[in-house]
Amino acid sequence: MGESLTQGMGIGAFWQVLGERAIGATVVTTRSRDGRPNGFLGLSTAHVSASPPTLLVSIDRKTSALADILESGRFAVNFLAAEAMDLAAQFGKSGPKPFDDALWESFATGAPVLRTALGLFDCEVSRVIEEGDVAIVIGKVAGARSTGEGAPLIFFRGAFQGA
Repeated sequence: MGESLTQGMGIGAFWQVLGERAIGATVVTTRSRDGRPNGFLGLSTAHVSASPPTLLVSIDRKTSALADILESGRFAVNFLAAEAMDLAAQFGKSGPKPFDDALWESFATGAPVLRTALGLFDCEVSRVIEEGDVAIVIGKVAGARSTGEGAPLIFFRGAFQGA
């Protein structure tokens, strides 16, 4: 049986427990006002409502793409296929991101979307909630696409795994 982690939980213990939840890896993308693409590995995305279709993305305030999302008012959530492990690793680091024209296209809001994504939602920001060290960005879905095939890239216990 595991160790009980409750009162006075530290950051390390928090992440340890959260790591026990398998989550689908996403890349969240946007464009700056001058059209420059930006993005990050999004491991904290969720649906808010199906009517109207609405998502949320929890974004560390230090993430450079946050300012572009807030300024442009748009973002896309790209659900990664199991084969996209290298791409996920690149978007999980700071620095320039791999926006190769062969992999990306624009969608409903103009945010870049991954051509090989298993599915994607393109959103317009409707609300931002600041909590702790993150901004929770809520977006109304302006466009969506699903391939209906392929296996997802999963993040579990601090590592990527193909499903």
